[in-house]
Amino acid sequence: MSKALTFGLVATTSMIPFTVQAENKGGLFVEPMLTYESLDTKIDYPSALGSSNGELEAIGAGARLGFHIYESVFIAADARYTKPDFNDAENDYKAEGSAYNYGATVGVQVPSDIGVRVWGTAILGGQLDPEKNNGADFKFEDASGYRLGVGILLGTVSLNLEYQDMTYGKSKVESLGSFETNIQSDDFDVKTNGYIASISFPYSL
Repeated sequence: MSKALTFGLVATTSMIPFTVQAENKGGLFVEPMLTYESLDTKIDYPSALGSSNGELEAIGAGARLGFHIYESVFIAADARYTKPDFNDAENDYKAEGSAYNYGATVGVQVPSDIGVRVWGTAILGGQLDPEKNNGADFKFEDASGYRLGVGILLGTVSLNLEYQDMTYGKSKVESLGSFETNIQSDDFDVKTNGYIASISFPYSL
């Protein structure tokens, strides 16, 4: 057998595992996370009542479930649950509560154990439910908006920072003063925006 033919067979054979490996660089992944968010809030009441500004801080947990393509592009469902401290100081409405939201995420990342990740999330639904305070009890629903994020992947850990802009389009007044009510309204929005810091743990399935 000639040296040229031998070299050609060796080269061709050595490329086969690489080709198979490249084709397999994809699949499902799950990414649990712990979050801390600091947001500004604005409630736009019907025109006669004006608006009020406040703050919201929360710790929470969430997860992404999706798939990645050649380790460079990832697409996932994103769901989160938080326990916020809601503070609408202008109306003296301060309460703990619960909140959740969900959406769809598309991102890109460096195909390496150490690298940068960038993504965007479309928020498709959610709810904010502060507890009753000073006779008032509200629930804010129909969340929509977006998040833009960047992360640093260090092995199996990702350190992340996101900017979030989200609006609750429906409000429910469950009580007001000494009256129990069940009033639903589309006449005022609750807008939130600010930053979310998180640590997450992406894991390929």
